[in-house]
Amino acid sequence: MRCGLALWGLLWTIAGTVAFVMAGRPEWAAACAAVAAVAAVDLSLVIRHIRQGPHYQPGKDIPPYEPDHGRNDTFGRRDTAGRRRKAGP
Repeated sequence: MRCGLALWGLLWTIAGTVAFVMAGRPEWAAACAAVAAVAAVDLSLVIRHIRQGPHYQPGKDIPPYEPDHGRNDTFGRRDTAGRRRKAGP
């Protein structure tokens, strides 16, 4: 959702920049261009995090996620043999 919102904001701020340049309002065009730059940076960060995969780690001081090992059976998922997964560690 954040990717879509960042893209939507980037498109609107680019359109606003172009419209204000054509209307002869350079101050508003500069403001829209600044917001477009922020939206572009946000979009690039979102895409970078998407490419890192589901186990994105925000910093080097945070250890990697421990694998699930079948303990997260909230939705009654089954293993490959059709049995319920064990709830224990």
